[in-house]
Amino acid sequence: MYRTNTCGQLTAKDEGKTVTLSGWVHRRRDHGGVIFIDLRDRYGLTQIVFDPEFHKESHAIAEGVRSEYVLKVTGEVRKRIEGQENKNMETGAIEVYINEIEVLNESKTPPFEIDQEKPVNEELRLTYRYLDLRHDRLQNNMMLRHKMIKEIRDFMDKEEFIELETPILIKGTPEGSREYLVPSRIYPGRFFVLPQSPQQLKQLSMIAGFDKYFQIARCFRDEDQRGDRQPEFTQFDMEMSFVNEEEVMKINEDLLIDLSKKFAPDKKILKTPFPVMTWKDAMETYGSDKPDIRFEMKMVDVGDIVKDSEFGVFSGAVKDGGVVKALKVEGIADWSRGDIDKLEEIAKIYGAKGLAYFVYKEGEIKSPITKFLSDEEIKAITDKTGAKTGDIVFFGADKFVTVCESLGQVRLECGKKLDLIDKNVFAYCWVNEFPMFEHDKETGNLAAMHHPFTRPMEEDMDLSSPETARSVAFDIILNGVEVGGGSMRIHEKDLQQKVFDTLKISAEDAEMRFGHMLEAFNYGAPPHGGIAWGLDRLIMIFAGEPNIREVIAFPKDQKAKDLTLGAPSAMPEKDVKEANVKIINT
Repeated sequence: MYRTNTCGQLTAKDEGKTVTLSGWVHRRRDHGGVIFIDLRDRYGLTQIVFDPEFHKESHAIAEGVRSEYVLKVTGEVRKRIEGQENKNMETGAIEVYINEIEVLNESKTPPFEIDQEKPVNEELRLTYRYLDLRHDRLQNNMMLRHKMIKEIRDFMDKEEFIELETPILIKGTPEGSREYLVPSRIYPGRFFVLPQSPQQLKQLSMIAGFDKYFQIARCFRDEDQRGDRQPEFTQFDMEMSFVNEEEVMKINEDLLIDLSKKFAPDKKILKTPFPVMTWKDAMETYGSDKPDIRFEMKMVDVGDIVKDSEFGVFSGAVKDGGVVKALKVEGIADWSRGDIDKLEEIAKIYGAKGLAYFVYKEGEIKSPITKFLSDEEIKAITDKTGAKTGDIVFFGADKFVTVCESLGQVRLECGKKLDLIDKNVFAYCWVNEFPMFEHDKETGNLAAMHHPFTRPMEEDMDLSSPETARSVAFDIILNGVEVGGGSMRIHEKDLQQKVFDTLKISAEDAEMRFGHMLEAFNYGAPPHGGIAWGLDRLIMIFAGEPNIREVIAFPKDQKAKDLTLGAPSAMPEKDVKEANVKIINT
């Protein structure tokens, strides 16, 4: 046998036992002829000792052993000498004196150190991901991922949900993001796609009568990468029949509280039940539809004060149907012009044309724009923001979303710079009543903000004013990150057709893309709703990592390439031809 125990198992109670261990050489030290090796497996470390006086032959072999060699060893468990225990190791009270050793495999010198965490080029880490995964931090991340997913499954099972596996090869029905195409060899000119989500299939599962569905689902999107995005990722999907919005939110809230208590016990949950705010309130107050509520710093609307102002930037924005908002930041009046310029650069990234401000310093207001404002307007702004000496008030004037998002980013930057964000807090909140539609940034056409199966609110059901229509949609936010999005779904064929009409999806196009859904609605679709979590993103937050690549075993890089396997790769011409694919650009 290769082992009687793991490298994280032995304690002082095992003194005197003969044990066999297998693992990797984590660290090797030669102390005047006696060789000490920390042997590692995924369970921990055990110090093994090669003493020539205890066993000369084993010691001779150990002299040639180096880092990351794979060993099988047998020896006697001994307590460490008093005062030499290692309290940082689970096995730190003992060591194993070796009388048998077998080198199962040698190792080249790794391209980076395994026995300690040091900054390493990410491309190198991903090329040798199987070595990178030997690091304690990543092993712990993978264990956390495993345990959280198991807890989700156990929780859902107790709540009488059934896990259904939906197919990976499906019909192309574009819902926003670009899909990966899979050519069919059997049907030339026809394609499968890899699913962006199981959205339509889980709705069809409701029509099938499975009133409580969940799935740990693999999803795929052919889009540009960011720190919290991957071309393939994992969702926790849930769908329920005969429920309302509050019931769907409640079970998600219960599950998130359960996960937080078990896997982040050191984090304080800011508030339960989780706060709920509308999309409009979140944007107006925090400048984001995924607000970080771990610190206050709220925006206020001053459009009513400056609508007739001589400062054309303000009054013009109001007259054009836009807004003017103010953000008070306390205690930063001594910030340099360079600090303010950096905030302006951030605001411009999000569409602002500039960043006006009042500096409350030494009993006066310093600002290049006060000369365009009356004393009454300045006083009214000061009163409404509650600004005092030592503060700065920043302004945004433009279209609603532009002002909110740009000032919202200024808010976040100030929160970070002032160290207002408590990293020991989990601040969950719900954002609901999202707009039903938005204008596509590229085409300007009306598009579904979530997806075209989202239910309109009862007051907006006729869709007579699509640009102001709201949906029964709800996102769950954690510390300023959207970790899940859900909605109540349309279950009536006529209403679904009305949404398609509003989106200018012709009857022919709707039939081609979504005919299976429209047909299914003819057979008694129940009221239903659900949610999907970005599981990688949630685990990233629980693990305290900066991006989701750190909690995925074999992620793609920032250019959507698999550096470990060297994918995507060229294929033999014969295989390409059999798939009925012709390559025009190489």
